[in-house]
Amino acid sequence: QVQLVESGGGLVQAGGSLRLSCAASGRTFSSYAMGWFRQAPEKEREFVAAIDWTRIGGSTYYPDSVKGRFTISGDSAKNTVYLQMNGLKPEDTALYYCAASDTLYSHGDYYRQRYPYRYWGRGTQVTVSS
Repeated sequence: QVQLVESGGGLVQAGGSLRLSCAASGRTFSSYAMGWFRQAPEKEREFVAAIDWTRIGGSTYYPDSVKGRFTISGDSAKNTVYLQMNGLKPEDTALYYCAASDTLYSHGDYYRQRYPYRYWGRGTQVTVSS
C-alpha cells in the first residue's frame, strides 16, 4: 500500500505565500511524475502543477492560472514533491491534492490530466482571505 501525505496548508492573506509538501510512504514504488491538483467546493478537481522526473532536470508544467506564481519541485528518489505558492489570491482557495504516477508517457503534457496518476493523497486545505 502506498500513502501520499500532504502538509503545509493553512490560512493566508491575499498576496501571501505557502509551501506545500507531499511525501510517499508504505510500499516502495517508482514514480515517473508527481503532481498537484486542487478542488474548490462545487467545482471539478483541476490541475495545478506537475513535474516529470524522466526529463533532464525534471520538466515542470503549469496551467496559465498559476504560472509565474507557483513552483513545483521535489526529489524523485524519495517520491517527495513540494509546491511553493506565491502571490496567493482568494480564487486559489481549495483542497490541494498530491498525486503520483507510475506510468510512463511519451510527453509530459499527459501529466496535466488526472488519469495518469494512480496514487493520491487526502488533501491539505488552503484558504486565502481577501
